[in-house]
Amino acid sequence: MQSGGNNSAALMTASAVEAAALTSASAAEAQVGYPLAERLFDTTITIVLLPVILIVGAMIALAIYLDSPGPVTYRSRRIGTDGEAFEMLKFRKMRRDASSDPVTLDDDARFTPIGRFLAATRLDELPQVWNVLRGEMRLVGPRPELECFVQQYPVEYSEILTVAPGITGNAQLRFLDERHLLQGADPATLYSTHVLPLKIEIDLDYTRHHSLIGDLTILVRTLALPVTLTAAKMRQRHAILRTWLFATASATLLALMFVVASTHLA
Repeated sequence: MQSGGNNSAALMTASAVEAAALTSASAAEAQVGYPLAERLFDTTITIVLLPVILIVGAMIALAIYLDSPGPVTYRSRRIGTDGEAFEMLKFRKMRRDASSDPVTLDDDARFTPIGRFLAATRLDELPQVWNVLRGEMRLVGPRPELECFVQQYPVEYSEILTVAPGITGNAQLRFLDERHLLQGADPATLYSTHVLPLKIEIDLDYTRHHSLIGDLTILVRTLALPVTLTAAKMRQRHAILRTWLFATASATLLALMFVVASTHLA
């Protein structure tokens, strides 16, 4: 009887191990399947948009070439999936002899004339489509950071880096005015202690809850960004012009009133 009990226990243990193995296999298949769907999503959209990307990219490249001496693009070393470093491609928006500070300011003296426009509209990120085609990035995902910033938050980035970094994401849309927030004596410290923790919270939420429908929504909002930002800049300039005209008209009216009052008093 005892031998039969041992055999039953052994069979139960084997069944439990087999069930656990099947569960692990199913989880692994799910993990493989979802990144495959993401890859198909990115590749399909990139191919559809490729003619527009090539035309706009060629126009920007020509503008950069004519604007200032130096290469049209440059590579920035970033930390990607599973902590692997890669070279992220961007259009050059700084002077060739500019220093390599880790953060960019709104009134950054390193900007070339066209570079200021590229930074404001985020069009300097367009060459990263090449990183997407290489499988180093996705169209949507947490923004890849410099190694110096990743090292400051190792626990958080150990989770964020389980997904592929993206050209755009919720954190990028949330912090469109990021460069305005970094005014101070030490912009890099200001970024790492005040701005980056907020972006990390957004990226962690994306890592835990992202979906292809959500990615598509983020992508549509991003594609509209250059037009939205340019329109906002024009409204801002018009507002400044209206304020200046109002101030000038008020000053002129006061001057006329003073002249009339002085004439009557005389």
